Amino acid sequence: MDNDIQTQINTLNDKVDLILEYVNQQRLKSQSVDDLIADASIIGKDMYDSAVMELENRSIEVDPEDVKMIVLKILRNVRNINGVLDTFESTTDFLKDASPIFNEMIIDLIKKLNEFDRKGYFEFLAEAGAIIDNIVTHFSREDVKLLADNAVPMLETVKSLTQPEMLKSVNNAVKIFSRLEMEAVPEYSVWKLIREMNKPEMKRAIGFMVSFMQNMSQPENENQ
Repeated sequence: MDNDIQTQINTLNDKVDLILEYVNQQRLKSQSVDDLIADASIIGKDMYDSAVMELENRSIEVDPEDVKMIVLKILRNVRNINGVLDTFESTTDFLKDASPIFNEMIIDLIKKLNEFDRKGYFEFLAEAGAIIDNIVTHFSREDVKLLADNAVPMLETVKSLTQPEMLKSVNNAVKIFSRLEMEAVPEYSVWKLIREMNKPEMKRAIGFMVSFMQNMSQPENENQ
């Protein structure tokens, strides 16, 4: 009987010790929280005093109402701020993943620019800029307008000149002209000219000139 009572007493003592230990731990936690709050209050007060002093030194006035509105806007837009941060994180991840591709593109671009430089593209563009500058300097706005109005006939003329037959004829004419010695051109009398005109090649040349002149005047006659 006495042993049972003693056992119960010991059990109660153990439970009381546990309760006292728990209460002591809660007291220590509460004291730690109080100490943390006190320290945070001191730090917050120091930060506030420092901020007020700094604002006074810089002659900046802060309306508490404005500060309150800013805080309310921040709290109201917490979701938007989180969305912006998520977008920023996604963009950062994308840039990390795409940076090797961008590096390869930059390297390829540098190589291509170096190739253009070796081939003289940039020097050509510089000289082309000088050509454009001369054109702008020597031609007025009216000249450019006339050029625009006559662009189609000019392109038609260029198209006709670039036909194979026309290019061959022009090339032959240039070669013949380059072979002529202007200072050693022989003199022809009337009778010698008449004899030369009786030659087959001269007759063909005269026929070509007459046909050319007739065809030149034909559109004018049709317009009249």
